[in-house]
Amino acid sequence: MPRWQLVPERGAPLLLPEDHAVVLGRGIGCELRLDHDTISRQHAELRADSAGIRLRDLGSSNGLRVNGVLVREARVSADDQVGFGALVFRVARADSEPNPVDPGFGRAELPPGTVLRALDVRSGGGALARVQAERLSSLVEVARQLSGQIELSRLLPTVVDHAAGLLPADRVALLLADPGASELRLAHARNRVGTAQVEVPRSIVDRAALDKTPIVTESAVDDARFQSGSVQRHQVRAALAVPLLADQDQVLGVLYVDSLTRSEPFSESDAALCFAFAGLAAVSIAKAHFAEAARREAVARANFERYFAPGVAAQIAAQRSGVKPGGERRAVTVLYSDVRGFTGLAESLPPEAVAEQLSEYFAAMVELVFEHGGTLDKFIGDALLALWGAPLAMADATDRAVAAARAMQHAVTRLNAAWAAGGRPELGVGIGLHHGEAFAGTIGSPRRLEYTVIGDVVNVAARLCDAAAAGELVLSEQVRERLAPGNSAALRRDELQLRGRQDAVVAYRLGGEA
Repeated sequence: MPRWQLVPERGAPLLLPEDHAVVLGRGIGCELRLDHDTISRQHAELRADSAGIRLRDLGSSNGLRVNGVLVREARVSADDQVGFGALVFRVARADSEPNPVDPGFGRAELPPGTVLRALDVRSGGGALARVQAERLSSLVEVARQLSGQIELSRLLPTVVDHAAGLLPADRVALLLADPGASELRLAHARNRVGTAQVEVPRSIVDRAALDKTPIVTESAVDDARFQSGSVQRHQVRAALAVPLLADQDQVLGVLYVDSLTRSEPFSESDAALCFAFAGLAAVSIAKAHFAEAARREAVARANFERYFAPGVAAQIAAQRSGVKPGGERRAVTVLYSDVRGFTGLAESLPPEAVAEQLSEYFAAMVELVFEHGGTLDKFIGDALLALWGAPLAMADATDRAVAAARAMQHAVTRLNAAWAAGGRPELGVGIGLHHGEAFAGTIGSPRRLEYTVIGDVVNVAARLCDAAAAGELVLSEQVRERLAPGNSAALRRDELQLRGRQDAVVAYRLGGEA
């Protein structure tokens, strides 16, 4: 039976198992996991069979679409377009497109054109076909070894050692192009004729990188193109420099080999073999770079997910190389929640029971903050501080914050019912919300940074929370006036005397025991 896959515009395809229903969603337990803020925790059920794929929406927030039409259930086949939230896939048979080189790192394909040019005009008209059988066999073995290495620190010495074994060279050097750097960096080298550090003639390697083509010289000391000091100083005779091409335009580096002792130049087959080897090395280096970037992004993303909704964390991790102290003034809506009577609860229960109940409560609250696109600032004892509008601005930040607050009170009601059934005490929670300008960014030292928001908007939200009864939301005038039409229904106006402020503050209440 043919296997089916969902192919995105970018990234690795999702391969479906045969005749077995799977759940697609953002939740950890989903067989097909899509970490995007428009994907519900359990978004859709998929079952592949011989004719195609059966789809069923599982009550997702942002819907299931087939060829642009919103559906609850549907059957799709080859070339149909399927949309889950904002993500769109094309249905295809699993054998209709080439597989990635390494599925574990998603589309780390052979950089286009790299090896093909080694067998084309640049290789001297099919010279690679004339290389001795044992050298071809060695090249195949090299390809196998390089393909299994994705640690750059181990890969670079391996590339240099294999180049030295394949070619009759006295010196081998691998130079890499670093982003933003004006010249190639010597990454690793090997010298067979002494212990001196390999000094690479820049005039030769720069020409190979600039022209994106192999450079061969029979006698560098007599070649008018290359009269740099290092060529004359070391009396470089035969030299060969081959660019490592990630694609037709991007040069990852240059592989350089030369001879100080040979009287004859490198042969045409040497040049062709070196170019073919450089193509393999470029593939492996590109894959190692990709894996390293993926690891850095995964670490950054795990860091960001402590504070941000998964979709927001993914955007930040993808566009930032690191987290540094600093931030900016942003207009934010701040939510401050606090458990009523927590001190008495802590005194009446063992510490382990208090910690367990608080953990259950906070887990539910944080999930709702993230589900509504919010940023978790911190826990302060039994209080929680969250915000909307930073680090990424959003037009409906205030509506999202109020919707999250309402959902949090509903969740507390459900938790209390479950706790009461188990003989555990119930919790009452008050929530305050305020909108205003604040400093939002990372605060701390290079050893420990925390994302936070600082400003009077936080203080006012905390004071409004103090004024909220259990089960109640207290909103400032600034929050109410930013709500979408219809979202301010059932609000009760009140004038509050907040601690630390002389004048009464206009606020609005929703729900609660009052």
